[in-house]
Amino acid sequence: MTSGKVWTVLKDGIEPLKKLSRAIAPVETWLPQDRVPWVIAGPCSAESLKQMLATARGLLKSSHVKVFRAGIWKPRTRPNSFEGVGEVGLDWLKAVKEETGLPTATEVANTEHVELCLRHGVDILWIGARTTVSPFSVQEIANALRGVDIAVMVKNPINADLGLWLGAVERLLDAGISKLAALHRGFSTYVETEFRNEPNWQIPIELKRRLPDLPLICDPSHIAGVRHLVEPVAQMALDLGITGLMIESHCHPEEALSDAKQQLTPKDLCAMLERLRARDAEVTDRDLKRHMARLRSQISHIDAKIIEDLAERMKWVEEIGRLKQQHNIPVLQLGRWENLLEDHIAKAEKVGLDADFIKAIFETIHAQAIKRQL
Repeated sequence: MTSGKVWTVLKDGIEPLKKLSRAIAPVETWLPQDRVPWVIAGPCSAESLKQMLATARGLLKSSHVKVFRAGIWKPRTRPNSFEGVGEVGLDWLKAVKEETGLPTATEVANTEHVELCLRHGVDILWIGARTTVSPFSVQEIANALRGVDIAVMVKNPINADLGLWLGAVERLLDAGISKLAALHRGFSTYVETEFRNEPNWQIPIELKRRLPDLPLICDPSHIAGVRHLVEPVAQMALDLGITGLMIESHCHPEEALSDAKQQLTPKDLCAMLERLRARDAEVTDRDLKRHMARLRSQISHIDAKIIEDLAERMKWVEEIGRLKQQHNIPVLQLGRWENLLEDHIAKAEKVGLDADFIKAIFETIHAQAIKRQL
């Protein structure tokens, strides 16, 4: 019988995940891919049939928009706030599809939502950030979808937890759902930043490394939190090679019952999509390829030197650790560490390096040094 520890290694290992990734259907098999970016757009919340149709008609003017989205049920932090119109909104989604021909998408948080969406012919479901955090809820949804041929998008959990995101995708794959995509909407933070949710791009990149066949879609509306930041976040996503976007749009954003600050009018969204620029996935120019190869060779040389220097540093760290042990000196010398970090940051800023970047690097090195000395 496989022990829990060995099972964890098997489940979390990169190669088994990459093999599992091959079961995921290419996104072009369930969503048209003739334009980049391809966009899923619509209001944060369904509010009325009139609002839904007015928004959808405006979005039809952009050939980038491939799917119409709207929240039917809205999970809210506190009660007595607008929590969505419920089942009637599914009839409005159907009306939008009948008039525009656009496939429809909405969020589901439990088995009742799933059953109602399937009954009303919703084309694409997504699991929201508040649901992804609960393996029990995700498993119930996966069980309800077993044997159903439908596309499902999984938003990242609220907090920066790659394991929960990855686990939700695995549960759906285990249920036989192959039309899958990951939806990156950023992560909550207690620190106030310019974004509503920090993008932490390294986390979706790592998810993609582990499941290379999993389509990755960015939700710049929830990362930005305000209209004027939606475009730069969307461009960041495109610059990273993410070709799919989910963007909130409302015919009268200032009157929206939820997330009014981050929604764009259909007109503004269509104009923005024409300004966005996707980069070519492949380099075809031979001279450019050779030049990039030379630059990458230089970077690889420097990387090798960094590794050698770190190994040398750890040797001296261990020697200091032995002296501390012999003379009964605590491993952590907090005052010295704070002075050292300040000095590193000051030197880094003089040569044009970002202070937070250097701080993160040396905090990681220091943590490893402490571990070596214990």
